[in-house]
Amino acid sequence: MTVSGTSWAVPILSITEAGSDYSGPYQSAANQILLTASVPLLLGSAKVSVHYQANPTWNNALILSAKRTGNGTTVCLLCNITGGTAYQALTLTDIELFRIVAVLALASYSNIPIQLELSGVSVTIPAAAYNSRVVFTISAL
Repeated sequence: MTVSGTSWAVPILSITEAGSDYSGPYQSAANQILLTASVPLLLGSAKVSVHYQANPTWNNALILSAKRTGNGTTVCLLCNITGGTAYQALTLTDIELFRIVAVLALASYSNIPIQLELSGVSVTIPAAAYNSRVVFTISAL
């Protein structure tokens, strides 16, 4: 699997009225991350999982989510991608984002678009620069 894309810096506007909170949730571009994945013929099917890592500091009140916004491209006629089209909250351990299924063929997809969402932003969270890294894994079912 190959992961490409750019860093996403969430533009959070200042609060201008006392007693207000941040509007959120905040969404990245629909193709913020692009995945290229191949599933060997003998494996047949695979799952793509995802988790986040604090990099170096993250607040657990912030909720980072991901979803697949398209199928990317493939030349495999008997292949398909299932799941992952609704936001799923990321955790520190892998969660399944979507599956790639192939029937008697090498399943190879490129430019599978992934969108991120940040929610939970609040004035109750201490002001700081919070960063995380999103990690994708492909494995057998």
